[in-house]
Amino acid sequence: MSASKTLFSRIIDREIPGEFVHEDEHCVAIRDIHPAAPVHVLVIPRKPIARIAEAEPGDAQLLGHLLLTARSVAAKLGLSEGFRIVINNGPHGGETVPHLHVHVLGGRPLGWPPG
Repeated sequence: MSASKTLFSRIIDREIPGEFVHEDEHCVAIRDIHPAAPVHVLVIPRKPIARIAEAEPGDAQLLGHLLLTARSVAAKLGLSEGFRIVINNGPHGGETVPHLHVHVLGGRPLGWPPG
């Protein structure tokens, strides 16, 4: 059964380690192991939705919860000067794990455009 789980499902289930900064019944937030900013956290739903393009109308409440959790985590980690929220979708969008997740980046000025 483990072979069919995503990397993030395995972290959520504590099969592999992750540095958790938040956990509730709908999602977790962990520090990214390859941070792109001084603060780089991933907010991951417990429900394995492959990517935002595959979310359904019934996922609306969960998607809102992910964004509110991202805001809460940013505040908890002291990102009062600002932060960026990113959701990658598909290979051209930078997606590397097929399990929807929200990147929270901050701790330094972030330029635009990204990428």
